[in-house]
Amino acid sequence: MSVADVMKKIKSNNIKFVDLRFTDTIGKEQHVTVPVSAFDKSKFTDGHAFDGSSIAGWKGINASDMLLFP
Repeated sequence: MSVADVMKKIKSNNIKFVDLRFTDTIGKEQHVTVPVSAFDKSKFTDGHAFDGSSIAGWKGINASDMLLFP
Protein backbone atom coordinates (compact mmCIF):
# COMPACT_ATOMS: atom_id res chain seq x y z
CA MET A 1 0.00 0.00 0.00
CA SER A 2 1.43 3.36 -0.98
CA VAL A 3 1.68 6.43 1.25
CA ALA A 4 -1.07 8.07 -0.83
CA ASP A 5 -3.30 5.00 -0.31
CA VAL A 6 -2.76 5.11 3.46
CA MET A 7 -3.54 8.83 3.65
CA LYS A 8 -6.65 8.35 1.48
CA LYS A 9 -7.85 5.48 3.70
CA ILE A 10 -7.37 7.63 6.82
CA LYS A 11 -9.46 10.42 5.32
CA SER A 12 -12.19 8.29 3.74
CA ASN A 13 -12.73 6.27 6.93
CA ASN A 14 -12.77 9.34 9.21
CA ILE A 15 -9.94 7.87 11.30
CA LYS A 16 -9.05 9.97 14.35
CA PHE A 17 -5.85 8.24 15.57
CA VAL A 18 -3.04 6.18 14.02
CA ASP A 19 -1.48 3.51 16.21
CA LEU A 20 2.18 2.79 15.33
CA ARG A 21 3.08 -0.66 16.70
CA PHE A 22 6.52 -2.24 17.04
CA THR A 23 8.34 -4.79 19.16
CA ASP A 24 11.15 -3.93 21.54
CA THR A 25 14.47 -5.79 21.73
CA ILE A 26 13.00 -8.58 23.89
CA GLY A 27 9.96 -9.04 21.66
CA LYS A 28 7.34 -7.20 23.72
CA GLU A 29 4.81 -5.27 21.65
CA GLN A 30 4.92 -1.49 22.10
CA HIS A 31 2.93 1.27 20.45
CA VAL A 32 2.68 5.01 19.96
CA THR A 33 -0.72 6.56 19.21
CA VAL A 34 -0.69 9.65 17.02
CA PRO A 35 -3.72 11.92 16.45
CA VAL A 36 -4.50 12.29 12.75
CA SER A 37 -4.01 16.04 13.10
CA ALA A 38 -0.30 15.31 13.71
CA PHE A 39 0.01 12.53 11.10
CA ASP A 40 0.81 13.40 7.51
CA LYS A 41 2.85 11.94 4.66
CA SER A 42 6.08 13.33 6.15
CA LYS A 43 5.87 10.61 8.85
CA PHE A 44 6.84 8.09 6.17
CA THR A 45 10.06 9.92 5.26
CA ASP A 46 10.97 11.83 8.44
CA GLY A 47 9.60 9.39 11.03
CA HIS A 48 7.69 10.04 14.24
CA ALA A 49 9.81 11.17 17.19
CA PHE A 50 9.22 9.52 20.57
CA ASP A 51 10.99 9.09 23.90
CA GLY A 52 12.80 5.75 23.93
CA SER A 53 13.62 5.99 27.65
CA SER A 54 10.08 4.84 28.45
CA ILE A 55 10.84 1.43 26.92
CA ALA A 56 12.68 -1.01 29.20
CA GLY A 57 16.19 -1.80 27.98
CA TRP A 58 16.37 1.06 25.49
CA LYS A 59 18.27 4.33 25.70
CA GLY A 60 18.73 6.30 28.90
CA ILE A 61 17.02 9.63 29.38
CA ASN A 62 20.06 11.55 28.08
CA ALA A 63 20.06 9.73 24.71
CA SER A 64 16.44 8.70 24.31
CA ASP A 65 15.21 10.58 21.24
CA MET A 66 14.04 7.92 18.78
CA LEU A 67 12.34 7.93 15.38
CA LEU A 68 9.65 5.44 14.41
CA PHE A 69 8.82 4.96 10.72
CA PRO A 70 5.45 3.56 9.62
